[in-house]
Amino acid sequence: MNSDQDSLHFETRCIHVGVDKDSAFNSCTTPIYPTSTFRWEGLGQTKGYDYTRSGNPTRRALEENLAALEGGIDCRATSTGMSAINAVLHFFKPGDHIIAGHDIYGGTYRLFDSVFTGMGLKFSFVNMEKPENVKAALTPATKCIWIETPSNPLLNLVDIQAVCAVAKAAGVMTIADNTFMSPYCQRPFEFGVDVVVHSTTKYLNGHSDVVGGAVISKTKEHAERVGYIVNALGLACSPFDAWLVLRGVKTLGPRMEAHQRGAMAVAQFLARHPQVLKVYYPGLPDHPHHELAKRQMTGFGGMLSFDVKGGREVAGKVMTTSKLFAMAESLGGVESLIEHPDTMSHLSMTPEARKAAGITENTLRVSVGIEHPDDLIADLGKALKAAAS
Repeated sequence: MNSDQDSLHFETRCIHVGVDKDSAFNSCTTPIYPTSTFRWEGLGQTKGYDYTRSGNPTRRALEENLAALEGGIDCRATSTGMSAINAVLHFFKPGDHIIAGHDIYGGTYRLFDSVFTGMGLKFSFVNMEKPENVKAALTPATKCIWIETPSNPLLNLVDIQAVCAVAKAAGVMTIADNTFMSPYCQRPFEFGVDVVVHSTTKYLNGHSDVVGGAVISKTKEHAERVGYIVNALGLACSPFDAWLVLRGVKTLGPRMEAHQRGAMAVAQFLARHPQVLKVYYPGLPDHPHHELAKRQMTGFGGMLSFDVKGGREVAGKVMTTSKLFAMAESLGGVESLIEHPDTMSHLSMTPEARKAAGITENTLRVSVGIEHPDDLIADLGKALKAAAS
C-alpha cells in the first residue's frame, strides 16, 4: 500500500482501493474489461496489458484491493480457492515436506493427500493447536508450514505467531489460509506469515454468486513467483468474476459485523439447548482457544459448528427441517447455510482422517448469514425440536 492508502480505515479501503480505473468517463465503479486480448501500440509497446490470462485491468483492480486489505505488497486473483492453493504448492519440488493441520478443509486435504503426494511432495498432518507438535514434525526436508485458522469445520485455532516463530527458526516458509476470517477479522501477515491465500468465493465476495481465489504476498520474491505460476498454469480468474468479488468486498466490513452478531447469538442459543452436545465457536468464553482468539483476531467470525444428539439421522432432520438455513456447502454468503461435514464438505477425507480431526456424524457446520438473529434462532429451534421428535 502507498502511504495515502495506509492511512485509511479498513472499511474505506474496501470501497476505494483499486477501483478508479476509468479515465475516459470517470466511472465510480470499476469497468469490466471482458477482452481476451489488447492492441499493441508498437513493437514492444503496450498500455500495460497484452493478454487477459497474463493481466487484466478489472482483475488488477481486485488484486490491488485485496493486497491493501491484507497488508501485502501484491496479489494474484485466481479462478477458485483451490487454484490459489494449487498455485502456491508449485513453490515446491518432489521430496519437499509440508506440515499441515489434521483438521483442515476437506478439499485442501484431498489436494495434498491424493494429488500432490503422487507428484512427490510429502505431507504431515498434525494437531497444530500446540506449537510443539509442529516443531516435532519438522524434518530436514520441511519447506513449508500450512496454517488454517480457525480450522474447518471445528473452529480450532492455531497460534499464528508461535508457529511462525517455529518456521523462522527452521528456515521454512509459512502459508496461511485466511478464508474463514477474512482480513476484516484476522491479518496473518501481522503475526509473521509469508503468504496468505483465500477462497474469494466466501466472505470476500459474500453473495454466493462467484467462485474465485487469491494469493497475497508479503515480499517481492514471492509476488513475482506467484505471478509467474498463475500465468504459466492459466489459473487467473475471469474479468467478470473479478468484478463480482470487487463489488462484494465493498461491503465486507458491515457484512462481517452482521455475520458475527448472528453467529454469537446462534452459538449462545445452541450452547443452552438440550439437544446439543457441544458448540464450536471461538467467541464463546468456554471455547478452549477463546483467549488466543482475542489476541490474534479482531472478531470471532460468522462460522460455527455443533454436535447434535442422535447421530446422522437427527443431523439430517435438522438440516432438512430448517426453513432459513439452506442445506448446502460453501460459506460466507449473506444467506445462512448448514451442512454435514462427515458426508459433505469433508467427505474427501478418509474416515480415519475425519475421526482424527474430531469430525463425527453428529457434527453440523453453520455459516451464519446476515438475517436477523432472532429469526435464525427461532428457525433453528423449530428444526431441533422437530428432529428430536
